[in-house]
Amino acid sequence: MDALKLIYKYYTDDDEQRRLLIAHSRKVADRALLIARSHPELNVDCVFTEEAAMLHDIGIKWCHAPSIFCYGEEHYIRHGIIGAELLRKESLPRHARVCERHTGTGLTAQQIIAQNLPLPPKDMLPETIEEQVICYADKFYSKSNPQHEATVEEVVSSLSRFGNDVTTTFLRWASLFE
Repeated sequence: MDALKLIYKYYTDDDEQRRLLIAHSRKVADRALLIARSHPELNVDCVFTEEAAMLHDIGIKWCHAPSIFCYGEEHYIRHGIIGAELLRKESLPRHARVCERHTGTGLTAQQIIAQNLPLPPKDMLPETIEEQVICYADKFYSKSNPQHEATVEEVVSSLSRFGNDVTTTFLRWASLFE
């Protein structure tokens, strides 16, 4: 499976949105691969991890986030489930799980309901080591500030507004992956 070919299939215009998506996804993939190679004891599937990291944000095209060149109609928080639906249609169910499970440090059905998020009320937490590594790596790179690589402290500060469980999960990952 060639992740770039799939991105080009859905992002047909040579535009800023596609360039931003590819640049961001490449940074996430590179960090995820560095973690995998630095921790052979985790037995991370590197081929899958690279592919899934490159595709984790493929659903942004249909969302409304003008600051990152996204002019769709869907709420941005839905980009993960939109990408997951698309990848399931492409017969990539493992990749789809990464899409739907990378928001924050994952979302529980309880969080989705309590916050009235426009998502299906189901648990979408990273479970496999690959899902966790990609979710973790993604937190260091914002599409709205693509030149900046966040520190662990900056990520924790950013995530703290979502509660203690989120920062605890991220810090647990940091202790495993750094």
